[in-house]
Amino acid sequence: MTDLWRNWLIEEENEKLAAFQRKADRIAFLIVASDYDRIDLEIEKAELREECARLFPDKLDLYDMIYESRFRRLWEQFRD
Repeated sequence: MTDLWRNWLIEEENEKLAAFQRKADRIAFLIVASDYDRIDLEIEKAELREECARLFPDKLDLYDMIYESRFRRLWEQFRD
């Protein structure tokens, strides 16, 4: 594999990760600073998890550990 090809693959992976992170940050914002209904947030979270499964299928455990716990903590802190 050439360095150019390897760099392109790394860049593509970084772009996917950045887009995924923006979506996760949006959900966190909706929890903290909006009156978005819980059911709508659950739909957003399910869509993000599905995207994780599509983009990073071997990282679902990590997703659950990081993002789901983050969303739960934010909900408890700002909505309960």
